[in-house]
Parts: sequence; C-alpha cells; structure tokens
Amino acid sequence: MPSDILIVDDEDDIRHLVAELLRDEGYTARTARNSDEALAEVATRLPDMVLLDIWLDGSRLDGMGILSEIVRDHPGLPVVMFSGHGTIETAVTAIREGAYDFIEKPFKSDRLLLVVRNAIEHAKLRREVADLKKRTGGDAELIGTSAAVRQLRHTIERVAPTNSRVLVTGPAGAGKEVAARRIHTHSRRADAPFVVLNCAIMTPDRVEAELFGAEPGALGPDTPRKLGLFEQAHSGTLFLDEVSDLPMETQGKVVRALHEQRFTRLGGERPIEVDVRVVAATNRDLASEIQSGRFREDLFYRLNVVPLRVPSLKERRDDIPELARHFMARAAAMSGLPPRSLGADALAVLQAGEWPGNVRQLRNVIEWLLIMAPGDGQTEIRAEMLPPELGAGAPVLVNPSEDGEIMGLPLRDAREVFERNYLKAQVARFNGNVSRTASFVGMERSALHRKLKSLGINTSS
Repeated sequence: MPSDILIVDDEDDIRHLVAELLRDEGYTARTARNSDEALAEVATRLPDMVLLDIWLDGSRLDGMGILSEIVRDHPGLPVVMFSGHGTIETAVTAIREGAYDFIEKPFKSDRLLLVVRNAIEHAKLRREVADLKKRTGGDAELIGTSAAVRQLRHTIERVAPTNSRVLVTGPAGAGKEVAARRIHTHSRRADAPFVVLNCAIMTPDRVEAELFGAEPGALGPDTPRKLGLFEQAHSGTLFLDEVSDLPMETQGKVVRALHEQRFTRLGGERPIEVDVRVVAATNRDLASEIQSGRFREDLFYRLNVVPLRVPSLKERRDDIPELARHFMARAAAMSGLPPRSLGADALAVLQAGEWPGNVRQLRNVIEWLLIMAPGDGQTEIRAEMLPPELGAGAPVLVNPSEDGEIMGLPLRDAREVFERNYLKAQVARFNGNVSRTASFVGMERSALHRKLKSLGINTSS
C-alpha cells in the first residue's frame, strides 16, 4: 500500500507541485491550505507523514501550532517542516518541538524525496521497535531475589533519581543494558528518550556522525541533515554500550561534549546545546585499557561518577528458576506456543551450569527448549531434554557416558559414582555453600562435609 502524505501550504502552486511530484513517485498525496483543513484531514484518516509549511496566511494556527497539536495527539506521526523564510534558529526550534526535519524553500525535488523516504522509514522502524517491546514485555525488568540482585536493585534506586553519570560493568550477557534502562525508567527523565549506541558494531568513520549528527551535504552530495544521538537523547538518557570500543579521536570529542553539554554537527559551525544524561557500559577492564593507551583517562573519570557492577549468572544461581520461568513466558508469547514447565531435575542442572554467556545464554536455551524439547505443551521438560552442551562444563546428576561403567560395577562402587556426581551437581548449584546443600539434600552439615571430603569434592565454605 503506498504511503499517504499530507501537504499543508497556503500557496496553491506549492501544494499542487509537491503533490504531483509525490504521486509520480508512487505516494498518495492529500493537501490542506490552513490549520483547520489540516487537522480535519488528520482526524479523518491519519497520514503516514505530514509536509508542513511554517507560515500560513489566513490560518487560525501557524505551522508550529499545527506541529504542537500533532505531536500531542499523534506522537509517532513524522512531520517535515518547510519555509521560504526559515533561519537556523527556526529549524532548531521546529526539530526541538518534535519535527523530523526542516527544509528551506526553494528545495530540490531530490532532496525533498530523500527526506520523505527517510521520515517514513524512521517512523516505520519506531513502530516496529515499540511493537517488539510490547510483545517481549519491556527491557527494564530486573528479575531475581538473590542477594546480588537485591544489592544491584538498591544501588539503581539510589542513583536513578540523580543526574549522575553511571558506568555499568559486568561480563557479556549479564544484563548491563537492562540495568541502564532501569536507571532511565526510575529517573526524572523517564518520559524522555532512551537512546542506545552499540560502539562495538560501529565503524570508526560512522561513529561521529551517529553521535553528533551532520549538516546537509556533510556525508555526501544532497544528503539531508542528520540528527545525532546526542540530539535525539535531549532531556533523556544516552546509553553508550561497549564504550571501550570508541575510537580515540571520538573519545576526545565525547569528553568535550560531556564537559560543555554542547557540540557541533559534522560540517557545521553553530554549537548545539543539549541536556543529556550518559550511562556507559563495558565488559572490559578500563584501567588496563587506559594503561595500554586504548582508552582516555579523562573520559573514564567523566563516565565513572557512579560505578555499577552487574553480577554474572554464576553469582546469582538462586535466580535461575525465576529467570527460566520468565523467559519461558516471554518466548511463548512471542512464538504463539503454549509455555512449558521445567522439572526439578532440569532446574537443578540449569542451576549447576557454568553459563559463560550469562543471562543471554539462559534466555536462548529456554527459547530452544520451548521449540525443540520433545513432547507437547503438557509435557514437563526433564534434565535429559536439555541441550547436550550444558553438561560440557558442569557436573550432572547422571552422566549418560558413565551409564555403561555403572552397570559394570558392584553396587557399592556404582553408588559412589552416583553420589559423587549427584553431590557435585548440588554443591555447584548452591555455589559451594555446604549449609544450603545439606538442607536441600536432607543431611546434617557435618555429615555432608565428611561425605564430600571422602568423595574428594572441594567446596568454598
């Protein structure tokens, strides 16, 4: 279905010229000459975007007034402003008030069509992201009741209402972005944008344009003005994921932007002022990166006002059953399949695992189980249905590769093999805590300690 574009201009020639140009490109075009006609068209059928003149003779509202109404009632509707009397201040004001872009008259047809395509695509992507977040239940949930997660949650609640910058550290897949989003949603900036830049996937020549934006033509002939992420995050939070991957030259410009709260777009001269809270994250040791000359010490101290460490999954094994049920419910909602229940033996193996990929790996395993585990939605998932790689680095309750050995052993020796595997798994499940292991397996602590020592099983307590 062709995109529907509403053109609002008080000049008949401009309306008809732009409408014909858009129709030639396959769009559907409607026109309005004043605010009442424009708002009536929007109310009748919501367009995919609006081209809106700022100055409207004989109109109850000017273009900025119409923009304000659209942003209030239809915040996802992209609006491109144009005017023959525009200034840089006017353009900045329009974009700050919610316009997608600003075009000066007279404009080239190629420039207009490029901005139209970009505005429609941008709105489409925003809708898809919003729909995905709705289906997946949001990204700021911090699941778990372990001591490590309670401490993390407490620290976030303390730092979120402040305006302090936060440096989030922790292993890959542990949930650093979840922590950053929770900081944002519990801050005074919660109603403003949360904007993410994954520095690890950006090429050095693209990072600066993504962060600071570019003036028309700065990125190539006839390229439109590009709003950088600092501008997009105005009044909100900018999350710099894997900040250690920022190029050194860009790091210096980020230091200046953080210090001055202003910057210039590529190809521009006029400073752009912003009010942005920056939260950064890394899985590397930045002290070592500084020592090796790969990270600026002044940027580290700008970002590390409040350090926040997200624990690995091995440090919060108590949360694995709750996390597994949460991920099962999310995966079922996304796939349309009925959720599966996890047996106690399966949960025991999950809790005993090494989890080098942390929470992200657990989520992937649960999604795999929902789709690939034998049986239907009524069949409980048992330990033997788990992916075989889970047993590669962790003790298991019964190792299939040892079944043949057990069958060839006397009862006393076979029982010792089983007890060793069983107790190894339970000790790992409870992070080496003998008291908790003893309570679960139904033994006195001292008796269990003697048993573990006789079987050669090491513990941490």
